Amino acid sequence: MTIRTILVDDETLAIQGLELRLQAHPDVEIVDRCANGREAIRSIKTNKPDLVFLDIQMPGFDGFSVVQGLMEVEPPLFVFVTAYSEHALRAFEAQAVDYLVKPVEESRLADTLERVRQRLSEKRGAEEVEKYKEALAEVAPEAAGEIADAGDGHSSNRFEKLINIKDRGKIFRVDVDTIEVVEAAGDYMCIKTGDNTLILRQTMKDLEKRLDPRRFQRVHRSTIVNLDLVRQVKPHTNGECFLVLDSGGQVKVSRSYRDVVARFVH
Repeated sequence: MTIRTILVDDETLAIQGLELRLQAHPDVEIVDRCANGREAIRSIKTNKPDLVFLDIQMPGFDGFSVVQGLMEVEPPLFVFVTAYSEHALRAFEAQAVDYLVKPVEESRLADTLERVRQRLSEKRGAEEVEKYKEALAEVAPEAAGEIADAGDGHSSNRFEKLINIKDRGKIFRVDVDTIEVVEAAGDYMCIKTGDNTLILRQTMKDLEKRLDPRRFQRVHRSTIVNLDLVRQVKPHTNGECFLVLDSGGQVKVSRSYRDVVARFVH
């Protein structure tokens, strides 16, 4: 697997130094080098790389402006590279794969590339499955329908396993397996993990796209529950009920979402 890569930095020596370190990784193919944000946006749209090493502080468009300038296209993976560690919070908010501080250490770079390889492998695996389904739908629509109904092992790859949450000035890396309940409060989400509650600035609709729907289901207009952590169903009045969670907490299921409860009835 070749990782098509673009390097972006307004300092020539910084690009040369990173390029030298990347020579130790033969699967990394550098397809372009850019000296500013505007060049980077044009090059990314033209070359469609897998990965971009992106400096943050540059004249004109900074690194975060580059990410925002690619909202209308499918973005590559980003690794921010900068001399200033105080940008780390914003880098993780921008869903960067990693954040490297200059001068880049070879061991840190190697760890970052391993994470990149894993992300790309998951992404490409999911894309191959989708192509197969499309081809099968043309020649054997019945078989394609059966596969869609049954699901497959690769479909979960596109959902998050870890979610970065900035709360109280810190970045928390939350394992989605530990999330019990998600409750909406306007444009904020309260993420409850049994022993902790964190605040995520995101809409319910956007967060749902990041969570596997086979495990995380709405039980109320403003509540999502991890079904794997439900231990008991308690009937209530008017067709409603409560789900009792591993932590002992209880969540009411409204009548509009009674089909969720049917999963627990055999």
